[in-house]
Amino acid sequence: MKNKSLLAAVASALAISALAFYENNPQTVKPSVKETVVFFDDFSSKEINRANWNVAVTGHVTNNELQAYVDSTATLQLSDKVTGAKNGALIINAHYTPGFKTKDGQTFDFISGKLESRGKKEFVYGKISARIKLPAGSGYWPAFWALGINKKWPDCGEIDIMEYVGEADWVSAALHGPNYSGETPLVNKLFLEKKNDVTQWHVYTVDWQKDALLFYVDNVLYYRVTRPMIENYGAWAFDNTHFLIVNFALGGGYPAKTNGVKKPYFGLPQTTVDDIKAGNAKVYVDWIKVVKNE
Repeated sequence: MKNKSLLAAVASALAISALAFYENNPQTVKPSVKETVVFFDDFSSKEINRANWNVAVTGHVTNNELQAYVDSTATLQLSDKVTGAKNGALIINAHYTPGFKTKDGQTFDFISGKLESRGKKEFVYGKISARIKLPAGSGYWPAFWALGINKKWPDCGEIDIMEYVGEADWVSAALHGPNYSGETPLVNKLFLEKKNDVTQWHVYTVDWQKDALLFYVDNVLYYRVTRPMIENYGAWAFDNTHFLIVNFALGGGYPAKTNGVKKPYFGLPQTTVDDIKAGNAKVYVDWIKVVKNE
């Protein structure tokens, strides 16, 4: 009996040791499913790849946002000199431009940039990721998201992979579809450590599956939404083709509901206006990638 007890104790110790090794060395565990990269843009060329991206130009404005989107190197540029970026990086730069007029006669005090892959790079399911660095400032509203095609919003389905409205210690993810749009119940926040807030580089990911969407920051899962959860509110809107969007909005509904600011602009306080004037309103995107399981 003593020998059996000793052997059992040794076996238990070895099992614990092995478990600790694999937990501390996760790279030693091989994935059970082969992954294939189906889209990748690291913005390492001299100009935006128009085979991948359309540059949005403001016509209709949503959410009472304050910016006009323009197709200009003033708002969208590529650089190989961004600290922390592995090759090149996309810089989305917002500017204070009082009285700026769009081609359709609208007037804005701010301009910014927006890329979308509609009609060029579109996807159904997959792991969609981007490595992004954001600016601190109440009322900033950058986002990385995917939007469905061939149906009107919200029936087309919207996947908000990363939204940020100016509080540097958190980001959010959300889903919009029929009967769960706008003030959607399908939303969650991830709170970040002070030394590792949104002003640092982070990888934002959604793993879009047939019956679930899993949201990650730096490979840490913080929100899981399943088909039954969604169908409590309305139809599942995530079997159809989606395109990618990355943009930098200013002010508007979501920031205003968070910070309560109405002046000098809706959702945008004077401190952030001054920050924009000083040239600090910049979103950096190192790369965007879509991976599918085989």
